Formats: sequence, structure tokens, C-alpha cells
Amino acid sequence: MAKISILIGGHLCTAPRPQKEADALAAAGHQVTVRGFWFDPELIQRDHLILAEKKWQFAPILDFQPNHKINNFKVRLQAKIAKEKYQRFSIFSPDLLGYGATAMLQVACQTQADLTIVHSEVGLWVGNQLLNKGFRVGVDFEDWFSEDLLPSIRATRPISQLKILERRLAKDCIYCLTTSHALAAAFSEAYQVPKPTVIYNTFAAKERFYIDGKTLDKINSKLSSLHWFSQTIGPGRGLEILFQALPYLQTPVEVHLRGYYPETSQQWLQQQVTNEWRDRIFIHPTVPNSELLSRIAEHDIGLALEQPHIPSRNLTITNKFFQYLQAGLAIIATETAGQKEIFQQCPKIGKLLPNNHPTILAQAIENLLQNPEKLATAKIASLQAAQNQFCWEQQINLLIQRAEQALAR
Repeated sequence: MAKISILIGGHLCTAPRPQKEADALAAAGHQVTVRGFWFDPELIQRDHLILAEKKWQFAPILDFQPNHKINNFKVRLQAKIAKEKYQRFSIFSPDLLGYGATAMLQVACQTQADLTIVHSEVGLWVGNQLLNKGFRVGVDFEDWFSEDLLPSIRATRPISQLKILERRLAKDCIYCLTTSHALAAAFSEAYQVPKPTVIYNTFAAKERFYIDGKTLDKINSKLSSLHWFSQTIGPGRGLEILFQALPYLQTPVEVHLRGYYPETSQQWLQQQVTNEWRDRIFIHPTVPNSELLSRIAEHDIGLALEQPHIPSRNLTITNKFFQYLQAGLAIIATETAGQKEIFQQCPKIGKLLPNNHPTILAQAIENLLQNPEKLATAKIASLQAAQNQFCWEQQINLLIQRAEQALAR
């Protein structure tokens, strides 16, 4: 039995991939601890719900809840100073990558794990420091962090430093994972390193047994519904093209969006949506992990409108894509390299579309809405794909194999 530490950049409930990794490694007999950060009291409660039945532990590195004023002030000040130094003098600090970088490193060193696996952007720096100290380190490139930013943000981010950190980890970590073959190939070519092992963001087939059968999202059960979700509702996530497509639809349909919905996004959305559609778009907050599949399964068509002009978004395959499969939804997706990878293996699950074509998107939606048999066939194909090809049970053995190889070094 080995001692394994998994480092994430936030709440456990917002990190489904590290949860599944911890499940697999703990089931293989290892002592697993996940370490992250706490910010929000509601999300902390969700973290506790997740942990109730786990064979592994979670402990926050730092607690940034509003009532922890000392932690909040100190770390936010460090982040502000780091940003100012970088913008004025191009001086790099790990605090540019996320809160609590030095605290995460300190915890990792104190833990003395046999294998430390880093996930977040700040984890890139921590992983490099651990390699320097002789620790055995693994990395999961859930995103291509240096290529995952909008152009407007990249100008103020330490992109060159991120690339250096990524290259080092990809070169020196024997346990090196990513989310698609498209991303693995691009990573290998860019950094001249072996291809990372591909572990899809799939979910356990057995979770289907726990769908609650309730209707909590939909308003009119006689209408079909579209579903889109992300951690945050806002610009740069493909919603713009959806809002442009809606006026072309002739068949009545409900549109359901799920995610954190800040005030700035509310103002933005009001400007995007025409008056005739405002009362047909329904906004839902995020829900605990145990409820998400049930809520997705209420709907008919899942929208995966990723933006291909952002390399990481183009190459990865998101959690929501596989959750649409698991829920048995027909999928309408933009033609990113990652999403194309799945459609090539199971083309009957829905429709793959070029990006930034609202009329083509509207036609694809309309085609499914006006053809109930075609919609039903796509939904059945999605569920079959989730059960037979793209389920977590198909990923576990490879993940454990790579961990055992890393531990044997």
C-alpha cells in the first residue's frame, strides 16, 4: 500500500476528475488523501456529502471562507503584489497561478507521500518544486493551462513560465495523464515529450441507477428541452452562438442553463437574448454532484458549444460531454478536435457542427425537435455509448497501471 496525495486548486465538489482518481487508487488499496482549498460555505457542505461514503480523505490546505479574514487578507494581498510585480517588472511569482501556492508546497513536503499528483495550474509550480526536492510526482493535465485563456486575458498572464512548468512535468513525470488523444498528441508535439496517457472524463455506468426521476428543471413537460451547463454562465463558452440561433427556431422548446450566474453575466445575457426568448430561458444554480445526473437526464438535447479558437478548449473533451452521454441526451456539439474524437467513434449520438454558424445550429436543433424518432435514436445511442464505451469502469485499469508504474520507479 502506497501513500498517495492528490493536490487540487479548490473545492472537492468542483473537481470530479480527481474524485474519480482517488476512488480508483483507494480501491486498489492505496492510502489516498486529496488536498485543496475552501472558499464557499455551501460548497463545503457539498464536499462533506461527497466524503460521507469515500475510502479516502480530503483536507483543506487553507480555508478562505468570509469569516477567515486573516487568511483572506494575507493571500489576496500576496496575489495583488505578485500581479503588480509581473505587470510592472515581469517578475514571476507562483502566486500568479492561484491562491496558496507556497502553502500547497509546504503541505506536500510535510505529507511525504510516495506519489504526489498535481492537477491545478498552481499545482504545476508545486510539482516542479517537488521534483527539484526529489519527490515522486505525477501530473494530470485536465487542461492545457498555458493555452486555456482568452486572448484578452493572456496578455497579463505568465504564459512563458506556464509553458516551462508544463514541459518539465510532461518530461519528468512518469504518471502523466490528459483528457483526449487530440490533446495528448498536441502536447507531445509542442514539448517534444512522450504522449500523456489518455483518461477520458467519463463517469461510472452504475450512477444511472441513482437517477431520482424527478422533474425539477422543466416547466412544460410537453416541450422538448435544451440543456447547457458549465461552472460559470457567461461569455466565451459558446452561449453567444446559441442566443444567435434561437430566433431561427420554429418549434417551441425550453432552454435550460446551469452554472454560477454572477451579476456581470446577468447584464451580459440580457443584452444577448431577444425579448421573445427571455421567458423561455431558465437559469439554474449548480447542484451537488449526486443530483447533477438526475437534473441533466430531465432534458433531451445537450449542448457542447466549445470554442475551437482556444487550443485547450479545442483539444479537450469536457465533463459535460460525457455527462450528456451518461444521461442519455442527444448531443449537439461544435466541431472541436476533442469532440470530433468521440463523434468518430459513435456518430449516431447527435450532430457535430462548425463553429459560429447560428443558422446551422438552429437547423440541427430544429431537425431533432421535428423528428421525434431521430431524437429518440440519438438519445439511445448516447446511453449505449456511455454504457459500452465511455464509462469510468473502462478507464480505471489503465489509471491504476500508470500509478503502479510510477510507484515502482
